[in-house]
Amino acid sequence: MKGGGGGGGGKRRWRGLAFGVLALVVLSMLVPLSFLLGRFHSTYAAVFVSDQLNSATNAFRNYDKYESGFTRNRSKSEKDQSSHVKDLLKQLGPNISKDVMKNIEGGSKTQTSTSVKEPYKQKTSGLPTSSSKVTKPDPRKRDGISDLGEELPGSRGLLVDAGKQCEARFGSYCLWLQEHREKMKDSTVKRMKDLLFVARAYFPSIAKLSKQEKFSLELKQNIQDFERILSDASKDSDLPPQIGSKLERMQTSIDKAKSFRVDCNNVYKKLSQILDLTEDEANFHMKQSAFIYRIAVQTMPKGLHCLSMRLTVDYFTSSTNDIESPLAEKYLDPTLHHIVIFSKNVLASSVVVNSTVMNAKESGKLVFHVLTDKENYFSMKLWFFRSKAAIVQVLNTEDLDLDHRIKATSLPFSVPDEYKISFTGINNFSFLASRTEYVSSFSRSHYLLPNAFPNLKKVVVLDDDVVVQQDLSALWGISLGGKVNGAVQACSVTLGQLRSLGRDVMDKSSCAWMSGLNLIDLERWRELKLSQTYQRFLQQLEGAGQPVEAISLYSTLLTFQNLIHPLDSSWLLSGLGHNYGLNAQITRKPAVLHYNGAMKPWLDLGIPKYKDYWRKYLDRDDQILSDCNINP
Repeated sequence: MKGGGGGGGGKRRWRGLAFGVLALVVLSMLVPLSFLLGRFHSTYAAVFVSDQLNSATNAFRNYDKYESGFTRNRSKSEKDQSSHVKDLLKQLGPNISKDVMKNIEGGSKTQTSTSVKEPYKQKTSGLPTSSSKVTKPDPRKRDGISDLGEELPGSRGLLVDAGKQCEARFGSYCLWLQEHREKMKDSTVKRMKDLLFVARAYFPSIAKLSKQEKFSLELKQNIQDFERILSDASKDSDLPPQIGSKLERMQTSIDKAKSFRVDCNNVYKKLSQILDLTEDEANFHMKQSAFIYRIAVQTMPKGLHCLSMRLTVDYFTSSTNDIESPLAEKYLDPTLHHIVIFSKNVLASSVVVNSTVMNAKESGKLVFHVLTDKENYFSMKLWFFRSKAAIVQVLNTEDLDLDHRIKATSLPFSVPDEYKISFTGINNFSFLASRTEYVSSFSRSHYLLPNAFPNLKKVVVLDDDVVVQQDLSALWGISLGGKVNGAVQACSVTLGQLRSLGRDVMDKSSCAWMSGLNLIDLERWRELKLSQTYQRFLQQLEGAGQPVEAISLYSTLLTFQNLIHPLDSSWLLSGLGHNYGLNAQITRKPAVLHYNGAMKPWLDLGIPKYKDYWRKYLDRDDQILSDCNINP
């Protein structure tokens, strides 16, 4: 019986081992399958166009140099934040064991390098949003932002940079903020806030202790005293003379509170509540600051407004009749080098003309055509008549003799459009990755070119936020080989990475391209009827439920796909309106510098180290600039 019983037990053991081996085999098959499914799911990323600025264009340069500096700054700030967290934990120390304290400190270091504070929602439709947790996006809450996201190759980044998330949400404001961040000078105020933070966390637990009514009242009075002082003081110089004794009393109260046995859950809940309130307040001030920044970069400075008004008044009070008549023949001469500028800014267009003429080998062959709107037409006309630096024709787009169909579909005058495109998605290692690119492209007014200049065959189009550093005459000798637009390409964004809006009419590998400097074959443009093609794409896409800015960009890229002749990158350097990482050696080589982005050189918010390239082509001795207090 024993032998039989032992045999039965052996069989049961072998049966158990067999089931175990079978389970291991099944698991070994499921693990790689789940990994492959995760890889398939993680390649999706969202792309959206947002924050269109009305002043000019945004660039398409790589961020390597800037981002390396940014990462260094971020790492430093993260270390400061980590040390600040440890200081708070030390003040809570007696209630936390040393082993737990070590684990928390070690965890905080890992958290700052791998955590994602504001993940974006990935979805095949709708708008990606930035929030403290992944929620269903609401398009109504993101005015001016459109989701153009489609499939993006998996990113290799292991983490999302908090600064990049800020940039995706608020644009170049975050770059400006990072560059101008000030160190905390008022250490006493900061210490008071930290002590108040800890005292508030302990007070609810202390108030529940029996026979500690006197100490509870003392702690409450200290808290109220700190709150009253901090309501009136934001810096150390505002603090009362007796603040040293108040700090000492508060510290003594906190030390005494930590000596009591209290429920750690209550302290944790209170700390969480205070932290949530602090984050809400910080987010509110961040949004408020970003809004004020946008107003600052999009509003015409008072000096430029004064200049435009003064010139307009002077135009109508001076004898300027037929000032263009001696030069009318040159405006139509196809053998000359014609340059077209779309602008509403007198000063900016003046710098473009001056820099081009001063660096030209044969300035007499240059003819400029400045297209503007009705409000700025007369100021532009008088300015270039006074300067006489070059042959300049100023045109009001509303007065152009256009085909009635073009005129009926044309909208009010607009300068080149600029966009901020943010890519968000899960990379191959299941981490959230993010990057932001800047694109500038033709506005709707650019499609008036072939009708505005019917006698011209080839023109160079310059944005009004560029500075020319070299002779451009070689451009007219470039053969476009049947293409229409000679432009510097930016292949960090392709049509395949933009949502097709339900229209499968694109070459997904086609690169985006930059305005700023464009060589246009007007004959080929007319032959292919590109203006009509653009209008057709607009009409087809307007019913897709996307913002106007997204439709305009997409229509432009579709109109010119396979019609771009790539110019060498030495012709144009973009990014001087948003990228702090371009050094003097890089900016010295290109023929044209493009200040695309929100931080234009004529604004106080412009990047200081790039302003000299722009200033040197400005006639700062002109009395009218002094009268209007213009000193960019």
